[in-house]
Amino acid sequence: MAVEVERSAPRVAGLLGLAFSGSWVRPPWPELDPNTPFAAPALHPWPNPALLVCAVLSTAAVSAPPDLLIIRDVRALDPSTNLDIQGDVVIERGRITRVGRGAAAGLADSSVARVIEGQGKLLLPAFVDMHAHLREPGQEYKEDIRSGLAAAAAGGYAHVCVMPNTRPVNDTRAVTELMKSRAAEVGGPSLHPIGAITMGQHGKELTEMAELREAGAVGVSDDGVCVMSASVMRRALEYAKNFDLPVIQHAEDHELTAGADMHEGAISAKLGLRGWPRIAEDVIIARDVIIAEYVKARYHAAHISTLGAVRIIREAKSRGIDVSCEVTPHHLLLSHEAVLGYDTGCKVNPPLREEADIDALRRALADGTIDAIATDHAPHSSIEKDCEFSEAKPGMIGLELCFGLLYKLVGQSGLTLARLIDALSTRPARIIGIEAPRIREGSLAEIVLIDPEATIAVDRLPFKSKSRNTPFMKHELKGKIMLTLARGQVAFEAEGGAS
Repeated sequence: MAVEVERSAPRVAGLLGLAFSGSWVRPPWPELDPNTPFAAPALHPWPNPALLVCAVLSTAAVSAPPDLLIIRDVRALDPSTNLDIQGDVVIERGRITRVGRGAAAGLADSSVARVIEGQGKLLLPAFVDMHAHLREPGQEYKEDIRSGLAAAAAGGYAHVCVMPNTRPVNDTRAVTELMKSRAAEVGGPSLHPIGAITMGQHGKELTEMAELREAGAVGVSDDGVCVMSASVMRRALEYAKNFDLPVIQHAEDHELTAGADMHEGAISAKLGLRGWPRIAEDVIIARDVIIAEYVKARYHAAHISTLGAVRIIREAKSRGIDVSCEVTPHHLLLSHEAVLGYDTGCKVNPPLREEADIDALRRALADGTIDAIATDHAPHSSIEKDCEFSEAKPGMIGLELCFGLLYKLVGQSGLTLARLIDALSTRPARIIGIEAPRIREGSLAEIVLIDPEATIAVDRLPFKSKSRNTPFMKHELKGKIMLTLARGQVAFEAEGGAS
């Protein structure tokens, strides 16, 4: 599986552009199909060599952690360490140094101390999103890494995994490194690329996973496209196993979903839209689980949406198969009835299902069958959404809305706050193989401070994302993100301050 230098070189060359004063600049080119070979654009004249300097990092990337940050008298909750106390958390130069009742005694009067009063607030490990689309490179008019990471920080996230269906596809070391480099420039939450399983996401030739891993990829996926071939999936699982990479499947039998716009059921019939049956997801997950058991490899099912998928994964786990899965907020909250009125904001992939599926997903999240909550943050401009339903692109934004939407589910279907935190932080970190954010002495400060009683209407939210494609615009969030620390630094602070 040698890298095709002739094929990848011009694609990579076209990406490189120039970075001036922290701005991402590239020569213009027309919209490209990510599944076709890249044709290099015409060369542009080079500027004066004296002006060719390294990009200036943003203040977010170079600002030092606060010398002394004290969050006093806060409820600190971290299920991974069985922590649930009312007390102080002390952070010195980006690391948590003291946790407990009275831990800040003698420090609050220091001239370098910043004290945040935490009464009535929650302090949690910062969140980890293992499934987001930040659209860079190739579709920066929808989102880019700077705006995407800012949205993540505003949503309480310290880590974001970005999917490979960019333009061009992240199927080479160069694209992975480009993403990592761009994230280092803008600062804020850590960005973790997910590389493609197959070249161009064509489902045939495997990518060079060793090189993707070395460049910083934490998993492989052809997200947006299913790996339809059982043979290719077997080889992918075997190959990825060598590098301890999870293989993340977009489970959709394309022969069963051709031309489909929404879930197959009474609502699709009423609206006259082609239906997408549950079994299109179920048959792929069932097949893949059998293959994963045979080759003894790690398998992860992305954005599951059906009660059948829940049954298959629960049974697989009971047999000790190394399988995990995630669910999105919208599949936990919305049914196919939301599509009534042809609301393109509700067009997603996989589609919104029925109440029976929602109930199964919520119970599976509560009992741990579903490991993680992933936003599947998929920004689109009005060009892709303000159109006929059949022409609209699937997807909705989610990074800034996730916690505020899901916090209201605590206490329903057996879901505890501890399990919600585990699914938002600890478990996704474990799946992608990174150190999970923790509230304990000695740990890097990656935390989120939340006012659990504060509410805000979504349409009044000061969005950081470039896009606004969400059906939740008239909904209310409960639990306001006040402060997010990522990599020991303040990545987000609510307007008016955290205290």
